[in-house]
Amino acid sequence: MSQHSTDPAPNTGLATVAGHRDWWRDAVIYQVYPRSFADSNGDGMGDLEGVRSRLSHLRDLGVDAVWLSPFYASPQADAGYDVADYRAVDPMFGNLMDADALIRDAHAHGLRIIVDLVPNHSSDQHEWFKRALAEGPGSPLRERYHFRPGKGENGELPPNDWESIFGGPAWTRVADGEWYLHLFAPEQPDLNWNHPAVGDEFRSILRFWLDMGVDGFRVDVAHGLVKADGLPDLGTHDQLKLLGNDAMPFFDQDGVHAIYRQWRTILDEYANRKGPEGPSSEGRWWETGGQIFVAEAWTPTIERTALYVRPDELHQAFNFQYLGTHWDAAELRAVIDTTLDAMRPVGAPATWVLSNHDVTRHTTRFAHDRALGTQIREAGDTARGLRRARAATLLMLALPGSAYLYQGEELGLPDVVDLPDDVRQDPAFSRGEGQDGFRDGCRVPIPWTRTGSSYGFGDGGSWLPQPEGWGDLSVEAQRGVAGSTLELYRTALAARRDHPDLGAGESVEWLKAPEGVLAFRRGEFVCVANTTNEPVTTPAYGDILLASTELTIANGETKLPADTTVWWTTG
Repeated sequence: MSQHSTDPAPNTGLATVAGHRDWWRDAVIYQVYPRSFADSNGDGMGDLEGVRSRLSHLRDLGVDAVWLSPFYASPQADAGYDVADYRAVDPMFGNLMDADALIRDAHAHGLRIIVDLVPNHSSDQHEWFKRALAEGPGSPLRERYHFRPGKGENGELPPNDWESIFGGPAWTRVADGEWYLHLFAPEQPDLNWNHPAVGDEFRSILRFWLDMGVDGFRVDVAHGLVKADGLPDLGTHDQLKLLGNDAMPFFDQDGVHAIYRQWRTILDEYANRKGPEGPSSEGRWWETGGQIFVAEAWTPTIERTALYVRPDELHQAFNFQYLGTHWDAAELRAVIDTTLDAMRPVGAPATWVLSNHDVTRHTTRFAHDRALGTQIREAGDTARGLRRARAATLLMLALPGSAYLYQGEELGLPDVVDLPDDVRQDPAFSRGEGQDGFRDGCRVPIPWTRTGSSYGFGDGGSWLPQPEGWGDLSVEAQRGVAGSTLELYRTALAARRDHPDLGAGESVEWLKAPEGVLAFRRGEFVCVANTTNEPVTTPAYGDILLASTELTIANGETKLPADTTVWWTTG
């Protein structure tokens, strides 16, 4: 008997979010990179109105919430992660009225909205920093950043040996001779979280957006706010090679946790407020409360990550160790076990992710036989990459906890690895000895239609060039097509929502499986993933709920193709 991966998911038109305060424990959250999602005014740049116009796609996909990358007022030195005004929308994306309309419409579709918060650094065009420069050494405004005199006879050397994540020294000298710290681009001066005004300001910013109706915050560089006392030298070069593996004086300092405990009291206050009641446009009742924080926290171990999600701190933290794991059964099982073991004592859900705006899409990462890191400039075997990516997604969605999807992965989009150098805008690309600078490849605007200007992204082209054949991967080309990646995602999310043993949880029961195969049970649900390059024979555990590729069952056994995941229901 031949089994197919999926038929098109029914379009129920219903909101997907249950109105409960612990929604985040099993939520599937979709990341929108606004400049690359949809362009409403034909200027080649995505915007908030474009996002609003495509909310029905996200509702029909079956996600629970939408995380928006920064849309704040910004000079765009680092694609909006250099914020000049945290309470304003950059004109390229619209205005505050557009943000308000987007939040309201998302709620009407049954979708929650999470916004990016960038507390580690501001833009050098932020009013605080501009005044700090103008007022000179000794200015009270300079105390809100990390200004220091330099070393050397005339202060010509940086205050310490820290290196920027984007390459080069982490210090820039200003005209009056002092230096300021920037762990990223020079246009992103680090804020000094030892100064009380910084904490006061961000607590006010949180309240501003909560009053606008947002449902949470993704905290950028959550591990970086506090620096070691005295800003000590690290004593080594090539510091990027140590990130995520070693303790660093500028990352994952224990002092960050006091900040997040203060923030949590604000969200708890809002959760206890009684808000307006009434049915959404789909007839669901929207409950106030349930706002969350999710941390972008690169730490040396999963156990260190777990400290960010203790009961009185943040709610979720991205599992970057899982994101960086190659398509290998033994490696995946080790990370899954370590993650669940680390999260269980603090009562937090595991938070799984395979792609985002800073790393090569997993369709391209898995196109290679060996791990090449998270920024790759080689296409690899694209058919194998897509096959593995589909299987990896089903494996991720079967695990206990919450999951994050990155825009376009539901279309099976690969990274665009051959962008001309002269169109790249990643600030790390032009800085030596920093990140590879190839993040533009995962940020190419996504295709909505088979043909037309920028494949339906907008009427005026796209800010990064889209490759030929992009239309064949579009929403229009895949919607309603049995076996398409879009329909696989829609069916998987519907099944995940409906099956009582999927979603939230804290453990899996591992089953005996051939080498290179992962098999686990969760109640009356079984997931089996073949990570090898060859077909394997496994038991038929019950009725097939979903499979990432076509497979065959005969005489109680399953012929599981290479790079395939299958979901079984045993009840």
